[in-house]
Amino acid sequence: MSSFLISAAHKSSGKTTISVGLCAALSAQGLLVQPFKKGPDYIDPMWLGQASGRDCFNLDPYLMAPEQITTCYARHAATADICIVEGNKGLYDGLALDGSNSNAALAQLLDLPVVLVLDARGMTRGIAPLILGYQAFDTRIRIVGVILNQLGGARHESKLRAVIEHYTNVPVLGAIAHDPRLALVERHLGLMPNHELDDAAQRVRAMGELIAQQVDLSQLRQVTQGVAPSQVTTASGHVLPLTQPQPQPQASGTEHIRIGVARDKAFGFYYPDDLLALEQSGAALIPVDTLHDTCLPELDGLFIGGGFPEMFMPELQANTALRHSIHAAIESGLPVYAECGGLMYLARTLRWKDQTYDMVGAIPADVVMHERPVGRGYVELQPTGNAPWAALSDPGQATIRGHEFHYSSLENVSPDLQFAYRVLRGHGVDGQRDGIVYRNVVASYAHLRNGAGCLWAEAFSAFVRSKKITRRQGNTIAAQTVQVKGPTVATDVEGYLRNIDDWSEDFARAQAEAENLELTDAHWQVIGFLRAYYEEHRVQAQVRAMIWHFAKAWGPELGNNHHLHTLFPIGGPQKQGNRLAGLLKTKGEH
Repeated sequence: MSSFLISAAHKSSGKTTISVGLCAALSAQGLLVQPFKKGPDYIDPMWLGQASGRDCFNLDPYLMAPEQITTCYARHAATADICIVEGNKGLYDGLALDGSNSNAALAQLLDLPVVLVLDARGMTRGIAPLILGYQAFDTRIRIVGVILNQLGGARHESKLRAVIEHYTNVPVLGAIAHDPRLALVERHLGLMPNHELDDAAQRVRAMGELIAQQVDLSQLRQVTQGVAPSQVTTASGHVLPLTQPQPQPQASGTEHIRIGVARDKAFGFYYPDDLLALEQSGAALIPVDTLHDTCLPELDGLFIGGGFPEMFMPELQANTALRHSIHAAIESGLPVYAECGGLMYLARTLRWKDQTYDMVGAIPADVVMHERPVGRGYVELQPTGNAPWAALSDPGQATIRGHEFHYSSLENVSPDLQFAYRVLRGHGVDGQRDGIVYRNVVASYAHLRNGAGCLWAEAFSAFVRSKKITRRQGNTIAAQTVQVKGPTVATDVEGYLRNIDDWSEDFARAQAEAENLELTDAHWQVIGFLRAYYEEHRVQAQVRAMIWHFAKAWGPELGNNHHLHTLFPIGGPQKQGNRLAGLLKTKGEH
């Protein structure tokens, strides 16, 4: 089996393009190519997966323990003919001064030879000391070849080859001329994801053909060839068999659950091992297209990952039916986990370049895009205990690590919101907090990685399962109906609507009669205010907002808390008023 880490002297050297091209070229030869990507990244792995036809897995020294990295690599390399690990930045670059989380350290951990991509623009003889310096800096790293990139022509190539052959013992495995066909589309957050392009497959195939013409694939396989091991020794000394992981059967008696996953051109940032963990925890993953589906399918939970909703604002707003369906499901208690782009989609509005569009409206905040990053890099989070499910893998663990990369921030955030995390490193929502908690929703700018210091997938699945069981029991035990001029409308035992769209004035009259309350003009004014406030702010009005409004409308003698509670004696306007206004029960009501 051949395997290697492909790195560079510095970022933007073209290693992603060459890695994608190599995956496509080698796959075209009938080889099974398993790609990996170092660090926190979604877009490069999507292109690598497109080129190889296999999921690309991330190897992240900051988020994963050494044994987790070796285990992940060993398992997914099991059935491959060749493994390609694409590094990030330069070979020796990393967060730590000692290089312990650099590309070189990853190559050493996995005992991988290194192929170095060198951007040779403007270089001739100076390329030799560059290669020699990279060899000498850490003699444990095996640089087995270089691929020259961005060459100016045949003459430039011949000079470089002569210099490298004369001064070094490193073979030139390929020489790639500057060619616009090898460029991947870029925009404000880096590369454009492949799933947004209708011609991604054709682009990848063309890249593979160009790379095959300019890289000696046979020599590449030869210098990176090793004896295919039957086992790998992990960082802790354990011996791990190199076998393909088998799907773990769902435990007998475990409640079956359906979790929707938003997968379309607007949302596509998911770690494949996170999705696998959801499935192994007993969840069937149901695709949801936020651009074209008109309603949610039958779901027990929903996962909305990252993406670029700002690129599809008109289409997302135009799909009013799905936005309303998601909002109603959240108000009815659907467990939802949203990361970054998913958080943006669940907010009230999204503004970019003087254009503002309506989003789902479940989270009382507005999103604004900026020209420069607001949060970028790794994060460290301390759980507050407010989240409906805990992501920590160890009860004694104090923090969770993740990463963020967003150009947006939140405005007009409701002061009543709770947060799942305190931010110790990073930015999150406001530099101090992240993970908005609303009903059974957790929506954060941070991206988590299951198994990398947390087990969010298992925890979320368990919470979804518990809510499904509770909901089924509630439907059996606590359901009731209200007769509304013929048809019946479903409510819970307290008279709260089960479906927010079932409200009508006739429902309010029927429910008020059931509660022995005679509706007056003052009652209708309060009901009208509550519905209008919710329609504008997508959150229920607090009592202080009601007092402020009705003190102006009725004067201070009637526009006060005492009079409002006199009008609605069963729980006051916050409970009985909202109940008659058709707004769903707020979190925490009993």
